[in-house]
Amino acid sequence: MGREIKFSLMYRDMWQSSGKYVPTVEQLTEVAPAIIDMGCFARVETNGGGFEQINLLFGENPNKAVREWTQPFNDAGIQTHMLERGLNGIRMSPVPADVRRLMFRVKKKQGTDIARSFDGLNDPRNLENSIKFAKEAGMIAQAALSLTVSPIHTVEYYTELADTLIGMGADEICVKDMAGVGRPASIGKIIKKIKERHPDIPIQYHGHAGPGFQMASILEAAYAGAEYIDVGMEPLAWGTGHADVLAVQAMLKDAGFKVPEINMKAYMKVRSLTQKYIDDFLGYYINPKNRLNNSLLIAPGLPGGMMGSLMADLENNLSSLNKWKKKHGQPKLTQDDLLIKLFDEVTYVWPKIGYPPLVTPFSQYVKNLALMNVLQLEKGKERWTMIADNIWDMILGKSGKLPGELAPEIVEMAKQQGREFYTGDPQALYPDQLDEFRAEMKRNNWDFGQDDEELFELAMHPEQYRAYKSGDAKKSFEAELADKKAEKEASVAPVPPRAEATNVNSFQPRTLVVNIDNEEYVVNISYPGNGDGTSLPQPAVQSTAPVKQPTAVNATPLSSNGQVKEVVSPLEGKFFLTKDSSETAVKVGDTVQAGDIIGYIESMKTYNAVAAEESGKVTEICFANGAAVDEDDVLIKMV
Repeated sequence: MGREIKFSLMYRDMWQSSGKYVPTVEQLTEVAPAIIDMGCFARVETNGGGFEQINLLFGENPNKAVREWTQPFNDAGIQTHMLERGLNGIRMSPVPADVRRLMFRVKKKQGTDIARSFDGLNDPRNLENSIKFAKEAGMIAQAALSLTVSPIHTVEYYTELADTLIGMGADEICVKDMAGVGRPASIGKIIKKIKERHPDIPIQYHGHAGPGFQMASILEAAYAGAEYIDVGMEPLAWGTGHADVLAVQAMLKDAGFKVPEINMKAYMKVRSLTQKYIDDFLGYYINPKNRLNNSLLIAPGLPGGMMGSLMADLENNLSSLNKWKKKHGQPKLTQDDLLIKLFDEVTYVWPKIGYPPLVTPFSQYVKNLALMNVLQLEKGKERWTMIADNIWDMILGKSGKLPGELAPEIVEMAKQQGREFYTGDPQALYPDQLDEFRAEMKRNNWDFGQDDEELFELAMHPEQYRAYKSGDAKKSFEAELADKKAEKEASVAPVPPRAEATNVNSFQPRTLVVNIDNEEYVVNISYPGNGDGTSLPQPAVQSTAPVKQPTAVNATPLSSNGQVKEVVSPLEGKFFLTKDSSETAVKVGDTVQAGDIIGYIESMKTYNAVAAEESGKVTEICFANGAAVDEDDVLIKMV
């Protein structure tokens, strides 16, 4: 019998790579015993980036979710691991060092054994604290190499990076092929070289199935010496997810490796429960195309974890773009048209901004920059006219050192806008903040939670945690889900059989009442043709499901000359008055100068600053903080 290979189930990432949400805590605790009964997993990924924000969006407590979900695996002796983003912790933006240190203490207390830490730029400075803090907390510090394919990212580059991270104290190395674009032979060479230099350091291979390389990559990783392989399982395997454990086990067994047997009865149970959660509500957020392998992903190299939300982003932005095109007499684009344009633009943009590895958050930044360019070009404008603050921070070095050189046009643009480049330690830009959040907890009489876990949630996810505590998050999610269900019901409404025009007694309903979660929605049906319901068989369905309306904060009086100045949203997303606690929100009565930032549109996980084009006095804030807005919606009014 050959060398032993162990499996790790990516149950969190399986969902994130498929759609927008993950199961609720009740669903997770329901499926945990069946995962354990499969008998083939040495490790299970239980939490990390994206997981806790989703709990907050549901309106459920993320600390309760992590503790209850990890406990069964702790009891069974199966190691649990989380994914964290180095300087960014488990969010999209940089985190103060004191909050990062608290994160590892809390996660260990909650039952997480292994911290998989990666930096989106592969800057070791951003991982040094992660390794240090994880080990201080008693966790296994697993440092990840964010794999991508470019002239810079060679076998030697990754071998030397592993040397540096192990020198910093990393207990394990993860070869993180987040887009699945790593070429199998090169992956094998990277792992083999690391093993030659560090034979006692365990290596875990993580890849995605989308572009089509993954099974070959897994086999090369196993031959090269990897001890652990990350896997998924149906109905969320393949596509933007991971190879199914059944196929991986069969392949490695045939290759002579010692692999665990799989309890097929338990496998079918997990499969059935996972499908039940999809049918329950999670399927409303999974685009069917994400379940398909697509070799077009080889060129842009976008990661599986991001592709889960990409199609939803495209759908929303396509809708706004097509509204603009209709208004200006231009033909509409299809989603496939926009997708190809986006992929082409990613390949154009990526080298110009220094080849950042396409992993969270920088994959989103590159994709968002490319998408903004496409949208602007489609409207007859120039590239680079919409660059979010987060993206500028990456370009300027505030998130770490870019692997490659910036294009001269980007450097010149920064200079023209008076932006300064930064070469110091990124962590130094983000001072400690826990005392500020402690004070806020006390002011609100909020419970600090077991092991300060509630303090941690506020400090890591301030806006989402406040919305969770107020109840707004749950209301917003339930309204969104109701809309999704109503749309689904309307799309599958029964089509009456064709009736002959002479049949005056033929009956075709004018309304249907649809019950969704004990709420009734009236669906009105009109029949084009003679108006008697007999001439044409296909109904046009319109639902009276509630439509989200902007929330006016104050009414707007007209100025003496009857003119009102409006600041409109440049794109679809969520409107926020501030992006962090260091900023002061604009309020009614404030005087705003031309060029002042009045708020942000959070779209595709980045904050896009919205500036006033004219000076004036704010008379109305047209949307509540965190409200969904469309392109060209009026955000504030001034006189």
